[in-house]
Amino acid sequence: QVQLVESGGGSVQAGGSLRLSCTVSGSAYNWDSCMAWFRQAPGKAREGVAMFYTGNTQTAYGDFVKGRFTISRDSAKNTVYLEMNSLKPEDTAMYYCAATSWLACSWDQRGYNYWGQGTQVTVS
Repeated sequence: QVQLVESGGGSVQAGGSLRLSCTVSGSAYNWDSCMAWFRQAPGKAREGVAMFYTGNTQTAYGDFVKGRFTISRDSAKNTVYLEMNSLKPEDTAMYYCAATSWLACSWDQRGYNYWGQGTQVTVS
């Protein structure tokens, strides 16, 4: 059983920063795979924020990120991070960590096998 646990959410003022963490556990998990962050604001569809392919450390970001966020991994800690800077009120949402195999590494949420419970980010 693979589990993803997010942390690091909270309330910040516009222009502030947060670092979200997603810790992965479970012997079935293969680190040669894809990790991603998605978010969902009230009344809106869930959208892709950042994606990290662990095999070659390639990354991808949603168009709205515009250089403000960085996804990274600490393999020794089995943790993926999302560093968010210059936060805006429109970044307010529940942020979810997700994992899948490298074959399904895309913005298509249906391809992600494992999801965390989410961590709330509020920007005022």
